[in-house]
Amino acid sequence: MKQTIILAACLLMATTFGCSTSHKVEVAPVEVKPIHITIDVNVRVDRALDDFFSDIDEVPATPEATNAQ
Repeated sequence: MKQTIILAACLLMATTFGCSTSHKVEVAPVEVKPIHITIDVNVRVDRALDDFFSDIDEVPATPEATNAQ
């Protein structure tokens, strides 16, 4: 009987101390860096194209009537 109680106590102690776990979680700070965006806008080329094609824009939508007889 004594051996059974001693064995049960040993098993109880082994499972109590043997099953303990510890966890440690470290959270690193999040680093946010600035974003640099470069946008090139070619306004000069756009204006030059508008000037080049302005004569096409000024043409009337309906063709002029010709007297071909």
